[in-house]
Amino acid sequence: MRNMEVKKALSLYFIMGTPNSGNQDPLAIVEAALQGGVTCFQLREKGLHALEGEALLVFAKKCQELCKLYRVPFIVNDDVDLALAIHADGVHVGQDDEQADSVRQRIGPDMWLGVSTHNVQEVRLAQSIGADYIGLGPIYPTSTKPDASAVVGTTLIEEVHAVFPDMPIVAIGGITPSTTGSIIQAGADGVAVVSAIASAKDPHYAASDLSKIIHSLQG
Repeated sequence: MRNMEVKKALSLYFIMGTPNSGNQDPLAIVEAALQGGVTCFQLREKGLHALEGEALLVFAKKCQELCKLYRVPFIVNDDVDLALAIHADGVHVGQDDEQADSVRQRIGPDMWLGVSTHNVQEVRLAQSIGADYIGLGPIYPTSTKPDASAVVGTTLIEEVHAVFPDMPIVAIGGITPSTTGSIIQAGADGVAVVSAIASAKDPHYAASDLSKIIHSLQG
């Protein structure tokens, strides 16, 4: 049951922090994206001028309130202390963040755990420590993460899906409406985007456009 719930939530997975909002109000972008149809939101507050301390806590709670309003899971990137403090729905960690097995011990069995992976070996390890889903990528070149790993393309999605058919997969990295189809057809349960929505002139339209494409493919 939980597995199906996670797969459904990964359909259109929006990741953002205040450094991704440009000149726009970050909360306005989050709400527009939620109205447009995103199915999961991850707060990733990293980069130049990223919020810290009390300011981060206040912003995180406001994002969480919006997610609750639209009944969308609220995930915190990397910051386990923050996730626990505000009772987030889950935590997402990368390969260079806190070890996923210790994160699982800290957050307990109920909170979702997502792990960024770039090859079959990392997926196997993520599964062994009880990850609820994996972020797989970068599928295409991305400017959002300067230290991103080598581009893996849709071939890796097919490979991972074949080896781990029950593992929920969300693809990430340089994804646009035109590439979404091939990603879903390769076996991903959804796409994770940052700039495709956060940097759009109309975040609501951008989210809605992606949502329609995904729905048409997933039936």
